[in-house]
Amino acid sequence: MAETEKRANAAPAPHAAPSEAELSRRFQQLALPHLDAAYNLARWLSGNAGDADDIVQEAFIRAFRFFGSFRGDNARPWLLAIVRRTWYTEWRRRANSLELAPFDDDLDETSIFDETSSAFADPQTLMLQGEHARLVHEALEKLPVEFREVLILRELEDMSYRDIAAIADLPIGTVMSRLARGRHKLAALLAPLRDEGRAGAHTTTKESPDGLQ
Repeated sequence: MAETEKRANAAPAPHAAPSEAELSRRFQQLALPHLDAAYNLARWLSGNAGDADDIVQEAFIRAFRFFGSFRGDNARPWLLAIVRRTWYTEWRRRANSLELAPFDDDLDETSIFDETSSAFADPQTLMLQGEHARLVHEALEKLPVEFREVLILRELEDMSYRDIAAIADLPIGTVMSRLARGRHKLAALLAPLRDEGRAGAHTTTKESPDGLQ
């Protein structure tokens, strides 16, 4: 009886740590489906396909190293945050200091959030349209990286403000502000590209079959 009570009052045995094979299997299930998103973010941050490959490889190595501490079933924000940190670590190493372009403080609060003021205020819609997608991508490459990353995560990866905030290590309000500013900057960059495209199309329609006006 005493022995039975002793066993009943004893502390429960700790759960055995998962084996490396179990961790590897779970990592493949939860992280590998987001490989394309990881590469997409790395490609837009670095602007270079070769760098993006290196960033993703290093990020996945880091992610697996710390995967034992990951909790939950949605590894996407966690993984993309590692991709982002990996890139900025490499950027700092190369540049010896990180200097982001300053925000455009000429925009007042009303203009920042008045997204109906431009025909190009909805980048997500344009990204789904063939020729417009090319123009949007060209304009995105010209944006400062702090605006480009939130636009990519929101418009291309369709991530929530909360997830973007976790990935970029920013308050949600800052994410929303950067998105608004980024959209306006993108619209400003797209305007001349749009006009140039329209002018080219107009010239083409005016030409005769033999190329004469």
